[in-house]
Amino acid sequence: MKTAEKLAAGWLLTLGFMFLTLSATAALEKFAPREVIILPKDEHDFLAPNATYEADNTAVSGLIFGVPTLTLGAWLALGLYRQSRHEKKALNQEVSDRLQSIFYKMLQENHGRVTVLGFAMQSQLPAANAKQFLDEKAKEFNANFKVNEEGAVSYHFDA
Repeated sequence: MKTAEKLAAGWLLTLGFMFLTLSATAALEKFAPREVIILPKDEHDFLAPNATYEADNTAVSGLIFGVPTLTLGAWLALGLYRQSRHEKKALNQEVSDRLQSIFYKMLQENHGRVTVLGFAMQSQLPAANAKQFLDEKAKEFNANFKVNEEGAVSYHFDA
């Protein structure tokens, strides 16, 4: 359904833009200098078509169809953007809640001691992301760090 809405918004925006472009072109043609052609007079009077009347009709028609179409397309696109942003925010909150839950569970199980490797394995995060998360939590809770002989860092949170 979302794909159909994206296609509809795209088509409406394109169509509205085309109508408004047509309207603007007709309005500009109305004021463009014209070449005057003088025909020899003969006994039959010749009435030239009124070019300004056609340009006025085209300009007004373009506005009548273009403004609502463009407005509807913009409204649909804006709605899709807001919905996507809301879904992304909800997904980020869900991931954050899951990581918090895993973090607190590991603290309880390991008596306040957490390693980057252990947290990365439990949360299924890449090591860099796990380290960044643990660094943020260490600052937040004022944790201590211990480095073993191999250089692995373990975080010690006081309970």
